[in-house]
Amino acid sequence: MSPADPRGLPAVVLLSGGLDSATALAWAKAQGYVCHALTVDYGQRHRVEIDRARRVADSLGIAAPRVIVVDLRAVGGSALTGAIEVPKDRPIEAMSQGIPATYVPARNTVFLSLALAYAETLGAVDLVAGMNALDYSGYPDCRPEYLRAFENVAALGTRAGAEGAGFRIHAPLMTLDKAGIVRLGLSLGVDYGLTHSCYDPAPDGAACGACDACQLRLKGFREAGLRDPACYRAPVPERG
Repeated sequence: MSPADPRGLPAVVLLSGGLDSATALAWAKAQGYVCHALTVDYGQRHRVEIDRARRVADSLGIAAPRVIVVDLRAVGGSALTGAIEVPKDRPIEAMSQGIPATYVPARNTVFLSLALAYAETLGAVDLVAGMNALDYSGYPDCRPEYLRAFENVAALGTRAGAEGAGFRIHAPLMTLDKAGIVRLGLSLGVDYGLTHSCYDPAPDGAACGACDACQLRLKGFREAGLRDPACYRAPVPERG
């Protein structure tokens, strides 16, 4: 449940530098929260997103994100942190069937735990994240029931919770499709040309245009009737 008037309240916003998290940050700012962005350097192959997170925060007038390093390459088990091929050219309808190779074991649990720890040091009870249930590409840790369960963990496992604080996780994009997210972000002043979504970018950061994240992003812009301002390695063909 959101507070009646969030203006002036501190909130920790998970900011990866991608389309969804940039929109979530803009939403939190528009609500009136004092935003503290948090970016996690977890050894991801698409580390260009860390720089993009800084650019997004700056463009929205938010202080540079706090960057925490947690090298999940030591855990492995994902195409984003190990020598596993990133799936390409999968049909859109197949993306919500099964859990893809780009799933990082317990990633959102790690991220939310870090955000929770940061929030405790700030005296904040509001966490904001860009999870989305409609275009979530098979990830189990993007579901509403997962976030509600984590709120219970936060209440039970922190000093603030023991002292009566009720933590709130806001996922303002949860019921939006990618086109809806794009429209919302543009209405809030997000410069999507600064964001990065690709799981397998070129060394210069250019997006591949074929991984799940690229396809979902392109689909969103296409359905919103807009051109994606991201830089791609080659002209991206129209997809059905």
